[in-house]
Amino acid sequence: MSSRFHQPDKVTCNGELFKIFITKEQIDERLAQMGRQLNKDFDGKRPIFIGILNGAFIFLADIMRHVTIPCEVDFMKLSSYGDEKVSSGQVTELKHIDAKIEGRHVILIEDIVDTGLSMQYMVKRMKEENPASVSVCTLLHKKEATRHDVQLDYVGFEIPDAFVLGYGLDYAQEGRNLSQIYVLDDEK
Repeated sequence: MSSRFHQPDKVTCNGELFKIFITKEQIDERLAQMGRQLNKDFDGKRPIFIGILNGAFIFLADIMRHVTIPCEVDFMKLSSYGDEKVSSGQVTELKHIDAKIEGRHVILIEDIVDTGLSMQYMVKRMKEENPASVSVCTLLHKKEATRHDVQLDYVGFEIPDAFVLGYGLDYAQEGRNLSQIYVLDDEK
């Protein structure tokens, strides 16, 4: 592995210390598996992948490299965090998709599902436009933190209810560029 891609076992972001949680190799292996399953499940259906900005852009780009079926991509932007480490409890739609999804197979691509509030909102919002189907693909799921009923069809990793950073996930807009996923280091 080239040293320019090496990232440390611990990083500091916004004055907080984070330690490695999921390596780039583990992510790559899991995304290849998920891509194969998506290819199988949507063969002949020409789905549209809708990435939820900003967090899911890296996950979407990488999973698309494993998708070999004809498909489209669009983006939606929501906010429920602001610059905080916990959800505000309010979902705000900042950008809606441009594509028409009526009669289409929609695959929502999310970086992380924790309380389930944003995902519940997105699925409901998509179904209002009469798609053929709506599937949810998330890189991370904080099952312990989930408070709202959500449909999760493809889950990369189930993780504990802890604050994570990297691979598109941010802390006050910083840390998205880390190629691995880090967890808040409680060891002071």
